[in-house]
Amino acid sequence: MSSSDLPRLLIVIGSSRPGRLGHHVARWFEHRVREHGQFEPVVADLAEIALPFFDEPRHPRLGDYAHQHTRDWAALVGSTDAVVLVTPEYNHGPSAVLKNAIDFLHAEWRDKPVGFVSYGGVAAGTRAVQQLVQIVATVRMIPVFDAVAISGVRQVVGEGGEVASTQSMDRSSIALLDELARLLQQLHPAPAGN
Repeated sequence: MSSSDLPRLLIVIGSSRPGRLGHHVARWFEHRVREHGQFEPVVADLAEIALPFFDEPRHPRLGDYAHQHTRDWAALVGSTDAVVLVTPEYNHGPSAVLKNAIDFLHAEWRDKPVGFVSYGGVAAGTRAVQQLVQIVATVRMIPVFDAVAISGVRQVVGEGGEVASTQSMDRSSIALLDELARLLQQLHPAPAGN
């Protein structure tokens, strides 16, 4: 099976601030996805995508997008089969840029399995994930239980951006990817004879 035959996994980098660590964590997770071999990773860096604050005049449920930036974001999200949100924790919640990116769309998120890779200090971003579970469920995504939670992220990410993966990170990334693959198979079984 070529990588183009694999389900596409959207990895959303949920931080856009200067000095962030999310892009390093996302690069580490993308490598884990490639090693896992059941998904084609597609990385969406919200710092590069640079969506403005939600500016669509009509509700996203209608899919009648007025702005090209929304149509581009919708096309990217719509072209994928599952999602992993790489999230920091800001004031016990997700970043505004990540919440905003979710709010822009509706149908493109629907029925997609979603997992979380969170990072931070002692709490490892888990309080942000608790809020995100409620948010993604509202746009009809299907959150999986298994997650990667990286505590003490500044000790894990080196000065050059390299990530010193721990056994816990590796085990939890495999569990997350296995669960996403299992759920995706249940939602969209392969045709008979494949």
